Amino acid sequence: MPRAETIRGLARGLQVLEALQSSPISTLHEIHRATHISKPSLLRILNTLQDAGFVSRRLADGHYRISAFARVGRKRDRHDRVAEAAAPVLDRLCQNVRWPSDLMVPAGDHMERRETSQAASPFFIHPTYRNRVGQSIGWLLTGVGRAYLAFCPDKEREELLQRLRKSDKPDDWLARDPKRLDKIFAETRTRGYGTRDPTFLGGPHGSPPIDDGLAAIAVPLVDHKRVLGSINILWIKTAFTVEEFAARHLRDLQAAAAEIVEGLQRPMTSRSRR
Repeated sequence: MPRAETIRGLARGLQVLEALQSSPISTLHEIHRATHISKPSLLRILNTLQDAGFVSRRLADGHYRISAFARVGRKRDRHDRVAEAAAPVLDRLCQNVRWPSDLMVPAGDHMERRETSQAASPFFIHPTYRNRVGQSIGWLLTGVGRAYLAFCPDKEREELLQRLRKSDKPDDWLARDPKRLDKIFAETRTRGYGTRDPTFLGGPHGSPPIDDGLAAIAVPLVDHKRVLGSINILWIKTAFTVEEFAARHLRDLQAAAAEIVEGLQRPMTSRSRR
């Protein structure tokens, strides 16, 4: 029986997926080196795979990855799905308000940046550390941490605070002042957004402070009774007060949070067409 002809384009698409399975977060050049497919052809293949929902591109640095929503490749954690759903939303939010945003998710005794629109903003601040995916940030002095803790289930909040009470990091000292924390969380719920503590200058969790000159408002990603993470908008703090900035952009931020949660609830087929 004669052998049926193969489809070269499909074979090359599968070759790209295989390369991404071996190296889950890859640049265009790295995929080119692994597959020996020309970069113009690779871009067409990757765009096709993106449109079909099999591949996504990270907003922070443009690296490619197998979609967390596709049933191929390695098992991904739930935060990968949140980051992937957030990327296009944070991109549109940045185009609208011009200021950058981060997605932060729980990571034990700290939160972790999983996506950012820092590179897309005309106000690109502190590029040496601000745009790094995977950077840790504290819970109690940051807007994103306070937004998450104010709206997460009581049991989850108490478990996190018990863990932080054992910490000797300067970022975590508030865990031993429950009355003050209760007031902060109540104020956060009333306002609808979290803000940085006046004493917080910036910088990774557990590291010496870095005065980044920024302010932030943050809202949680609430999915029924769960909180999936927090997103913020950052700005140069001398440009606006927190109240002025919230009056301008809180609705934009809340709409973005709702869109991310809605995106996680849609099937992959409808997501890939957007």
